[in-house]
Amino acid sequence: MKKNRMFIILLCAVLTMMNLTAFAIAEESGETSEIIKVSYLGPEGTYTEEAAQFWFRNGEVLVPKATVNDAVTDMLTGAADYAVIPQENTLGGAVVNYVDALIAAEDAYVVGEVVLPISQTLMGVPGAALADIKTVCSHTQGLTQSAAWRAEYLPEAEAVEMSSTAAAASHVAELGNKTVAAIAAPGAAKLYGLEVLAENVQITDANRTRFYVLSGQPLEEDGLIRAVFVATCEGGRIDDILIALHDAGLEPVSLHDRPEGSSLGRYHYVIEVECETGITNTQVQAVSALEGVRFAGCFNAAEKSPK
Repeated sequence: MKKNRMFIILLCAVLTMMNLTAFAIAEESGETSEIIKVSYLGPEGTYTEEAAQFWFRNGEVLVPKATVNDAVTDMLTGAADYAVIPQENTLGGAVVNYVDALIAAEDAYVVGEVVLPISQTLMGVPGAALADIKTVCSHTQGLTQSAAWRAEYLPEAEAVEMSSTAAAASHVAELGNKTVAAIAAPGAAKLYGLEVLAENVQITDANRTRFYVLSGQPLEEDGLIRAVFVATCEGGRIDDILIALHDAGLEPVSLHDRPEGSSLGRYHYVIEVECETGITNTQVQAVSALEGVRFAGCFNAAEKSPK
């Protein structure tokens, strides 16, 4: 009995030493696993969370934040490694507050893009019916995308803007009022204990939203086919910048303008471009050398197929 006990003690000691040695070797070689944190516009159940889940599939920790600015700030300060933010919708256009967040974050770089199919869903508390609804809550994009449907089926219902679609679903669940409904992602209904009252309440099944994955460091890989630049100039000069992009072999994918704030007619432009053969350092340097133009990252895009 004593021999068995002694054998077990010795075995445990040997295994402990082996584990410590392996950890020390891994630490010296830089192979220790680190927890990757990804901040996104919360709460849970937003389309932004779905975009983050689609892009990050290797056990990264997803951290919901109250606002996009909070998510970006976490990434910039090192509290998170990445941030995921909405950028543009087929129906609602540029998500202007979040475009502003990208413009303001001069040390942020786009390192990925996710395109999600968007299926807006009307949901209410258990037992509610469409005829009961007097108020509809959602993010401004959810309200915009469902405007035509609501005009037909809920013409008298008041629209109330919320910070996110999931925040709207959470609000309806907490309120417990059959006259109040939310427009949100289908998964939010189950997450917040709500019942689906109507599916696909957006104007078209072609509804898509583009999300950016942000990092504090740009990707330095070969073969990346998209890039983003932020240009700050008078409106009359944007043509010159677009011509310079074309001359560099880069074709525009999207262009969004926001007021610069110092004088009329002066704007920030967020310009996404692509080159199917892969964007080179020479192309990036040529465009970045233009007055008022800032490089904001190279990346590839991924699109999630509709279910």
